[in-house]
Amino acid sequence: MKEYIVPLVAMGKPRMTRRDKWAKRDCVVRYREFCDLLRHYCQGMPMDPMYLEWIAYFPIPASLSKKKAEELVGQFHRVKPDKDNVDKAIMDALFKQDQRLAVGAQEKRYDDGHGPRIVIRVE
Repeated sequence: MKEYIVPLVAMGKPRMTRRDKWAKRDCVVRYREFCDLLRHYCQGMPMDPMYLEWIAYFPIPASLSKKKAEELVGQFHRVKPDKDNVDKAIMDALFKQDQRLAVGAQEKRYDDGHGPRIVIRVE
């Protein structure tokens, strides 16, 4: 099983229209940059894997109290972006034919002390 550690904050795929090809909305520009960086960090990934697993670690908001922030370390991330939108962004960025993936697992968590990142495992 190959593992890739991507030092990016995961984002969900935004809803896009044909107009986004010429009207550069900020969310679409950020999404495309995210996809380019994700492909850069995952160079050498098999193009036809059977299994894909990812864990996205999100930063803990600075607005929280120190006590609440300490409680959230490593816990599940249950706010936006949605898990399925993050999954769609990762799959669409890395694979031209993501329908060939048969098995997978996804998790969203708060930072566990090692910084925001995405850990991707493929087989």
